[in-house]
This record gives sequence, structure tokens and C-alpha cells, in this order.
Amino acid sequence: MTGAALTEALIAAGLDPEERAGKQTLFSSVVDAYAARCARAPERAWWVPGRIEVFGKHTDYAGGRTLVCPVPRGFAIVAGARTDRVVTVTDAPRGESVTLTAADAATAQTGWRHYVEVAVRRLARNFPGCAFGADIVLASDLPPASGMSSSSALVVAVATALVAIADVRHQRTWQANIRTPLDTAAYYACIENGRRFGALEGDAGVGTHGGSEDHAAIVEGRAGMVSAFAFVPPRALDVATVPPDWRFVLAASGVRASKTGDAQSKYNRLSAGAGALLALWNVNNRGPAAVSLSDALASQSDAADRLRDLARRSSLPEWTQMDLQYRLDHFIAEDARILPAVDAFRRSDAATLTTLADESQRDAEELLFNQVTETIAVARAARKHGAFAATSFGAGFGGSVWALIAADDALTFAHRWHRDAFVARPGPPLADLSSAGHART
Repeated sequence: MTGAALTEALIAAGLDPEERAGKQTLFSSVVDAYAARCARAPERAWWVPGRIEVFGKHTDYAGGRTLVCPVPRGFAIVAGARTDRVVTVTDAPRGESVTLTAADAATAQTGWRHYVEVAVRRLARNFPGCAFGADIVLASDLPPASGMSSSSALVVAVATALVAIADVRHQRTWQANIRTPLDTAAYYACIENGRRFGALEGDAGVGTHGGSEDHAAIVEGRAGMVSAFAFVPPRALDVATVPPDWRFVLAASGVRASKTGDAQSKYNRLSAGAGALLALWNVNNRGPAAVSLSDALASQSDAADRLRDLARRSSLPEWTQMDLQYRLDHFIAEDARILPAVDAFRRSDAATLTTLADESQRDAEELLFNQVTETIAVARAARKHGAFAATSFGAGFGGSVWALIAADDALTFAHRWHRDAFVARPGPPLADLSSAGHART
């Protein structure tokens, strides 16, 4: 197993060949670090990308729709089994590692190690009969805390390796609860947010009350395409090819999209706002209880007007009437952008995407209130420098901006727009590369 062989396998899966040099360095680093640590070659290898949220700001956990695609940056990961129940995870570029006992992973880890701990703990709890001992080495070229879903990609990476090493998919409990790749993505999201999944008991997760759009994009996205999903329950809606003469260009704003501390509280408040609207509906509606805000809005032809009226007359201690109206108006408008955006990509309709992106950015600033000075400035600069569409993405309160530009102008635009910008043709989703080189299949 070599970095070159793994890279060529990933290019065969749809990665832009322009990424070859960077990915070969990334994969070589994990293969070499594994050999140095374990004195043997790794048994398995994977690619786990980050994601671009094209449209769908804070809609997934409320049952809404999103439009996403895998970003051509992410985690290179290799692993091998151990004979004990110890899990070691090493970040090769940082030279940092964490060692956990799968039977008791609750060891109060911090930083990236906390995400590892959460994944190990949840899998050990849900599948207690499995032998989760493994050595895992990973490396990432995703900008950390940038809104490109590096934390979700890390959870997916660790969970994917442990599920494969312990052969969890052949367990009856797995097969009874997780039947499709999209179910796998949703379960990995529940590892992160702590929610129960079917009969699989939940826990505290990492502390953020998010949904599963990131994990759906990572597991079920498609190279060169944008994918529309809906949630609660998760389901695939449609796909469209990104026109070959268009390119995404991404730039991190410079403000970390942290999921801890004050930023976590702000993120969770947006989730709680959707929950407060759902509770208002269910308390005041005589029909069957809705399972999500989207479900409530779809249940009756006048549901949006009724819910706006309920928000105007509400007296919830933590929510003003205006707070709830803004949250509702944002959800309705952003959710409605998904299918027109798919159609616009399919028809190479740049004008429609210009309008949709401008409106999405405006609503994030004026209704969702999850923007900061830097994300606003970077999005506006993208349009000023020639992008025909641009908007921020991710959890907000920091993060990144995507821009769409003609392919021939992409590199020049990236240099003109932002010092950290890079061209990002949608790459392959989660890919098992274990058959590359001499690794077993």
C-alpha cells in the first residue's frame, strides 16, 4: 500500500487529477506514520471528504432540504486491527495521538480527541459484543473549523474504520437498524449529535444539536455533482452535474466556525428555535403530532400562515414573537431554494443561481443572524471580483464562503479573491481504498 496507489485509486473514483500531488503527500504521510507506529503495513484505507453546503442553511435538523456536495479535501485514513480492545488514533501531520479503551472511552478528551472519544464510546455502547481494537492513523487537508465539516468528517472517518475493523455490519443489531448507506450517514450523525437511532441508544454526543446533512454529503454525495437531500427521515431527492465549464472556489473567512463555547450555544439556539416552532404547532394542532418543522408545514395548505399567527401570539419565556417569526421565515425561504437550485445546475442557469445565492446570503444576515463581519465581507468580495454566485456556508458564526466562476477564470479569480481560496470541483464521497496496492479487499 503506497500513497501513490491510494491517490490513483481516488482519482479513478472521481477526484480531480489536479489534486494528485497534494493527495499523494497526504496518503504517504499516513502510510508512513502507521508503519513507524505499528511496524507493519496498514490493512485498510479510506478517503473521507468534507462538504460544501450549497444551499440549506440550518434546515436539515428541522426536516428540511439541503443541496450539498463533497469537497475535494478531507481525511486520508489507514487502519489495522489489534488483538486487544484498545483504540489508538494518530494525527500524522500533528504528531498527536489518543489511546482509548473501547469498553470505557469516557475519558474527558478535548479538541479533536473529543470527537474520537465520542465515536468510540457510542459504537462500544451500541455494539458491545464487537472487538473494536484498532490502530488508526489519519491526516487532513481540510481547513479546520472552517465550516467545511472537518469535525463531521473526523467522526465519519473514525466510525468507518472501527465498523470495518470490527465487522459490525454483520451484526444483527446493525442490520436491523441500518439498512442503506443513507441510514449509515444518519447513524454517524447521531453519534455526533447524541440522538437515538432506531433501537440504538443515544448519549451526549459532542454537544451540538445538528442534523445529518454533512454526513449525507460525505457518505452519499457524488463526484462532480450536487445532491439534494431531505431529512427526518433522511432521503435522497435529486442530483445534478456541475456544468464542466463552472468551478466552485472556496475561501475560509478566517473566523473559526467553532462548535464549542459561545459559538456552540448560538448554533444550538437556532436548532432550539426550530424545535420551539414545532412544539407550538403540536400543542395547538388537533391532528397527528408533526415529527419536524417541515412535516408541520407540509401537513396543511395554510400551515405556514397558521404557524406565523401562533408565533405572533406566543409567550414563550426564551423566545420573542419576532425571534420565532424570523426563524420560521428563514426556514421556509431557504428550504424552498433547493429544488430550483438543482434545476439551475442541470440547465447551466447562472442567472437563477445568482438570485438564489444572493437571497440566501441576505436571509442568513437578516433572518438567521448567523453571519459575522468577515463572512459577509468575503461573500461580497467574491461577487465584486467576478463570481456569478457566492454565499457563506456551514454552521455560521464564522466559516467559509463558496463562489461559482467560469472554469477558465477559476485560478485567477481565486488569487484575486482571497489568499486562502482554492478551486474545488466536487470530489468523490467516502471511499474504501483498501484494494489499492497490496491491501486486502
